[in-house]
Amino acid sequence: MNKKLQVLNALDTAKTQWYHFTAIIIAGMGFFTDAYDLFCISLVTKLLGRIYYHVEGAAKPGSLPPNVSAAVNGVAFCGTLSGQLFFGWLGDKLGRKKVYGMTLMLMVICSIASGLSFGHDAKSVMATLCFFRFWLGFGIGGDYPLSATIMSEYANKKTRGAFIAAVFAMQGFGILAGGIFAIIVASAFRAKYDAPSYEVDPVASTVPQADYVWRIILMVGALPAALTYYWRMKMPETARYTALVAKNAKQAASDMSKVLQVEIEPEQQKIEQMAAAEKSGRGSFGLLSKEFLRRHGLHLLGTTSTWFLLDIAFYSQNLFQKDIFSAVGWIPPAKTMSALEEVFRIARAQTLIALFSTVPGYWFTVALIDRIGRFVIQMMGFFFMTVFMFALAIPYDHWSHKENRIGFVVMYSLTFFFANFGPNATTFVVPAEIFPARLRSTCHGISAASGKLGAIVGAFGFLYLAQNKDKAKADAGYPAGIGVKNSLIVLGVVNLLGMLCTLLVPESKGKSLEEMSGENDEESGGAGEEAEYNNSRTVPVS
Repeated sequence: MNKKLQVLNALDTAKTQWYHFTAIIIAGMGFFTDAYDLFCISLVTKLLGRIYYHVEGAAKPGSLPPNVSAAVNGVAFCGTLSGQLFFGWLGDKLGRKKVYGMTLMLMVICSIASGLSFGHDAKSVMATLCFFRFWLGFGIGGDYPLSATIMSEYANKKTRGAFIAAVFAMQGFGILAGGIFAIIVASAFRAKYDAPSYEVDPVASTVPQADYVWRIILMVGALPAALTYYWRMKMPETARYTALVAKNAKQAASDMSKVLQVEIEPEQQKIEQMAAAEKSGRGSFGLLSKEFLRRHGLHLLGTTSTWFLLDIAFYSQNLFQKDIFSAVGWIPPAKTMSALEEVFRIARAQTLIALFSTVPGYWFTVALIDRIGRFVIQMMGFFFMTVFMFALAIPYDHWSHKENRIGFVVMYSLTFFFANFGPNATTFVVPAEIFPARLRSTCHGISAASGKLGAIVGAFGFLYLAQNKDKAKADAGYPAGIGVKNSLIVLGVVNLLGMLCTLLVPESKGKSLEEMSGENDEESGGAGEEAEYNNSRTVPVS
């Protein structure tokens, strides 16, 4: 389109260069921190139960009561959901860069505060922990729409999918780092403060110093975020925001000339024409307008529903994998271990899963997303997650025998692999590509918040659903559930629904952001608008 701004054209056609990689690292370190902070809690919930909910004379170690466990595991997701909506909206109002620093500082402060949760009785420690984890989640929530939007607006047309997916793939390293760090801390404390197992001596099995272990693990999450703050503040605002939303052609051209190291003409006249078109009512539709509904309503339904369904399955698996490992005997019964040994074993199991399935899955997406497209990867991921969930669930009794446990863990790992080489990555990438610049961050925030709603359903729901059908065998304080087998069948059905909702999501491979959002047509006053809209709705078959 001849009306397209030179600065946007330069970004779309730019060769992959150093600034792309620095942008990936700067945005990616936020995601590294997000994953570390969100998932490290699952490494220490058993330890918190032993320290603060020990019952004198009980046959099993103390565990968090159902309401406390649900709050500790789920409160960060409630914060994340709120943060995604709020910062997503703010990113479109104030600009990506201004809001980016706020989210990072919130993450640093609340990571440290979570570890400093004060008080000696269980109630005060859990209350302050939940309070700070809510606000930690709020900061993490802002990172989702901002990181995705910044990366999509910085990237070139050819490798945009890989760049956005690479930012998201840092999540895998965050999960891995959490596990490795927990192994190191638990091993160091175990070497210094040796303790017997719970069945030998219930009180001595949890050494007083164990209280430092969970605090250290949570507080270290502040480090990577703090280290990238300076670099985030040095990044210029994205040219698409500056030109298309703030209407400052000179600033956009100046910023991108430095970044791309080429001379770019400001083209203020084109910007003024676009502003005039908006004033006359063309191309200025808002999120709640009929025009948005007509152009992007189905797209938003597609991105929100697929992310919602994916996260029910993904977070159920991730947060409670320790319970699944215990159910199949990969982690020994709690009473046969000391508190620190239990942290070590849970962290080791989570690290192995991350290393052999989670991390490779993310990078398969990075490598292939711009070759085979978002649609194919998402459809394939949901398909294989459905297959493996049913393969685990239907012959579940077979997997529970000791000699078949390794097979269970391999199958379980494959569901993680195809979540990440599949919808867990693509649901993050696509909303950053298909909406107009002035609504991009907001729409990504809405899609991501829908995902976190799914995570909350998964985190709270799976905790209760997976309990033993026999009330006497359920965890202390929990009602009888439907068992792990039936819970896995439910998750399989959820993945099947994800495949159907994927049909609503358009393919954005190889197209510029303005082509996908129809902003080219807005610039030219609507010529070819209908054709563009119909084109963006086309679902690929290959």
